[in-house]
Amino acid sequence: MTAFINHFSFEFRAGIRDKQLLLVNYLLPLGFYFMMSFIMPGINPLFLESLIPALVTFSILSATFLGMPDPLVKAREDGIYRSYKINGVPSTSILVIPALTTMLHLVIVTLIITVTAPLLFDAPAPVNWLNYLLVFVVMAFASAGMSVLIGVLSSSTRMTVMWSQLVYLPSMLLGGLMFPSSLLPDMALKFSQLLPATHAMNAFNALAMGKVAYFNPWGSVVALFICGIFSFGLAIYMFSWDSRNEGRRGHPLMALLVLLPFIVGIFIF
Repeated sequence: MTAFINHFSFEFRAGIRDKQLLLVNYLLPLGFYFMMSFIMPGINPLFLESLIPALVTFSILSATFLGMPDPLVKAREDGIYRSYKINGVPSTSILVIPALTTMLHLVIVTLIITVTAPLLFDAPAPVNWLNYLLVFVVMAFASAGMSVLIGVLSSSTRMTVMWSQLVYLPSMLLGGLMFPSSLLPDMALKFSQLLPATHAMNAFNALAMGKVAYFNPWGSVVALFICGIFSFGLAIYMFSWDSRNEGRRGHPLMALLVLLPFIVGIFIF
């Protein structure tokens, strides 16, 4: 337990001291929050109605998909995991602790957004705080899991950028952050249901903000949770201690299983 706490403390401090992690954990989410809060209401007055869930979702996407995969790949390439293995550090801790520390950073950013948005920009606050917390947790859990899996599967930091952007950019465009998903064509709306951001916004709006859902919001919560379980499970199963290790378990295409709950949701939600 002491080793776990020390590892957790080290990773948390690294998220503040490391310039890249500081950028994606705090500076980018909060800078984007203030910029969009000043600009978007003048362009689209309805943006205020979903300002809090949209910017919280953006913060989660940025901290996880942009911040988590690279350090995992660099540590493997630098041989850090080999020393961990020699000293008896389990692979589960190597993958879970960065996810937990990132989620703790996200709690801080989410608190700042949630408290200041109603005071500074007159944005509506959540009407159901318990559901707000629940949706935040499952979205952060799913995104962290997918990011860890990207870090495990990527052969280089360049590959982490490509795989992360395959989720991050469509989420920004189609996930309902900048404009309501109802404005999307039917085909684009169906495709957007493959993205965790779409399910997060659907659940946030319906369960926490008291707005109308586009599809079953509780289905979105379940899909995000199952996605997180699949992601962490596959990451632990396919984890490699060394970049030169050719004996990795499982085929990389197994990672597509994380989309299964979203695919099923298209037909039953």
